[in-house]
Amino acid sequence: MGIYKTFYTKLVALFACVFCGLEVCLAATTKPNIIVIMADDMGYADAGFTGSQDIKTPNLDEIAASGMVFKQGYVTHPYCGPSRAGLLSGRYQHRFGFETNPAYDPANSVMGIDPDEKLFPERLKEAGYVTGCIGKWHLGAAEEFNPINRGFNYFYGFLGGGHDYFRIDLTKAVKEGYLQGLIRNNQPADFKGYLTTALSGDAAEFVETNKNNPFFLYLAYNAPHAPQQAPDEDVARYAHIPDKKRRIYAAMVDVMDRGIGDVVAALEKHGIRENTLLFFLSDNGGPQSSPGKPTNWNGSSNTPFRGGKGNMYDGGVHVPFILSWPARIARGQTFEAPVHALDIAATAVGVAGADTSAEPIMEGVDLTPYLTGQKKGAPHDALFWRGSDGRFWSVLDSNGTKHVQDKDSSSPQLFHLPNDISEAHDVLDDFPDEARELYKKWSLWNKSNVPCRLLTYTYYHEIRDDFFRDAVPKAAKQSGFPSVTKSIDKK
Repeated sequence: MGIYKTFYTKLVALFACVFCGLEVCLAATTKPNIIVIMADDMGYADAGFTGSQDIKTPNLDEIAASGMVFKQGYVTHPYCGPSRAGLLSGRYQHRFGFETNPAYDPANSVMGIDPDEKLFPERLKEAGYVTGCIGKWHLGAAEEFNPINRGFNYFYGFLGGGHDYFRIDLTKAVKEGYLQGLIRNNQPADFKGYLTTALSGDAAEFVETNKNNPFFLYLAYNAPHAPQQAPDEDVARYAHIPDKKRRIYAAMVDVMDRGIGDVVAALEKHGIRENTLLFFLSDNGGPQSSPGKPTNWNGSSNTPFRGGKGNMYDGGVHVPFILSWPARIARGQTFEAPVHALDIAATAVGVAGADTSAEPIMEGVDLTPYLTGQKKGAPHDALFWRGSDGRFWSVLDSNGTKHVQDKDSSSPQLFHLPNDISEAHDVLDDFPDEARELYKKWSLWNKSNVPCRLLTYTYYHEIRDDFFRDAVPKAAKQSGFPSVTKSIDKK
């Protein structure tokens, strides 16, 4: 009897091993859920995993610890709209002329991202994914640009560049839409309480609704972008921070972090956290005070980098950037070589088994083989930036040498970041040949770019107002209608 018992025990163990192996195999072949979480105007140093001592981000820190921290994680532009255009297209936004923030105008069918650009959520949708966009869009406000018409099955959020965190007031001027209503798919929507919390709750509900399908979620917070607003009880938690602006900013980051924790909890509740590929990054660096804009600071810190939002220096484009995928990526890793937001699109499309050949071709690199150790070295030979149709520019070599013409500098500069992470010591005069070679690389890259096709929102609204004033009939002008007369006087 003992012999049979031993045989039976071994047989059960064998079947268990086979079954477990099958589970592992299925886990490896099952399409992962994909989540990209983007903060807005968050400083590099304002998360625990990047060194913050005064702002608590336990949920972001756990995501970072569970996967990989990109030590040189970059975005493709130093402010909001263009950075998001690069992220979602998987291409340098300069290829299709999206080089400035689009003005908020729901009536303008050309003030947005080129309809010929195939955004990567559309590629995922074609591969069987349910796709959702929650939060800030900032890629055009007309119906043609609505996320529902750009590859998403679901949208809840706002189409402009920002929003009040507590209220909606449809009696106020539209302009950038900060007080306009939200949209759920193509219908007007509202929110209760604090906007960041409302977006987080909707994201957790999206996970709940789609737990049985492979899904992609783009959760684009407007926190901690202006206006600087947070619930009183959360601001009170940071009473130890002397500066009022940073105190409110800290509360905004804190509420966002807790909301991210709620999304992760929804994944864990349904047993899908392990096979969810999750990215977190900011759209650009935190705004900093400058001689021209002394009140521009939003309370953020980009330490140890130079500059902030709007700069070609690292403070404008080097952002907190992490990835977690427990089923494939071991805990506690760091990646030292430069990567950027375009790689998110390429990686997502790659792991989803979606079409990478459809035009236009994405420019990022699928990071998966680098994350798993199949490939070594740097994914990119160089990274590139451009602003104001080439008046400002930057190129970063994979060896850490950076050549830059920033708006805050009168002439080009050269920095060796491994020895000078704060870009404090210009070594161009010492290495002119290296600077020339880097500029050649940048010029070659720039040949494929087009001029910016968007007007800045300030200038756009000026000429838009002029158009409507000119469209008033002469009889109405002569009637002395107050608003007409006032507008004419202003002109």
